[in-house]
Amino acid sequence: MNEHTSRHVALVPAAGSGSRIGAPLPKQYLPLAGRPMIAHTLAALCAVEAIEKVFVVLSVDDPEWGRHDWSWLGPKLVPLFCGGATRAASVLGGLRAIAGELGQGDWVLVHDAARPCIAPWEVQRLIGELEDDEVGGLLALPVADTLKRADGHGRVLETVARERLWQAQTPQMFRHVMLRRALEDAAEVTDEAGAIEAAGLHPKLVQGDASNLKVTWPVDLYLAERILEGRLEAAR
Repeated sequence: MNEHTSRHVALVPAAGSGSRIGAPLPKQYLPLAGRPMIAHTLAALCAVEAIEKVFVVLSVDDPEWGRHDWSWLGPKLVPLFCGGATRAASVLGGLRAIAGELGQGDWVLVHDAARPCIAPWEVQRLIGELEDDEVGGLLALPVADTLKRADGHGRVLETVARERLWQAQTPQMFRHVMLRRALEDAAEVTDEAGAIEAAGLHPKLVQGDASNLKVTWPVDLYLAERILEGRLEAAR
């Protein structure tokens, strides 16, 4: 990497099985618009000029990665076979693996492998919004729906006020050393912002786009394909 302040790298945890989608392959390798789903995710990140490297964190015994040609994504892409049992463990393993390449002030953008519709311009806008921020932050959407809290028996316990509630997305962008220390102290969190919050800090919310959906259920694959195909048509 070139020597300058505030370098940026992306880290994509991709060691999970995606069991909720009920497919024979790990979710990240399911076919989507002619390629494995993760290929769209990685392509978007590799297209962001400010990002110098895109590290994808795979399970130690990942059987699928080697079956595909990734050379078309260029030299930015670097696989790391150090994934853990949880997302947090994979991110922390990745951060440890790349520690020798980064300075304390360098930024890491952690992005879900299962968000294949992220647009490069969204990532660039996040970088621009957070470049001089002391903490970092994440893409997110203000909650638009009415929220109900259940009582554990399938009935409504109460309506939750949606004012000031946001739905977290990724990328989530934090300084390398800050994020690594936060995850080492809060290993049970479900996202990187949660680890930063547990350290007593307040990540900045940067409004994202609804198209940056996370593929969790089978219908999400259909929606993601429509989004990607729509962008391809618009670009013609």
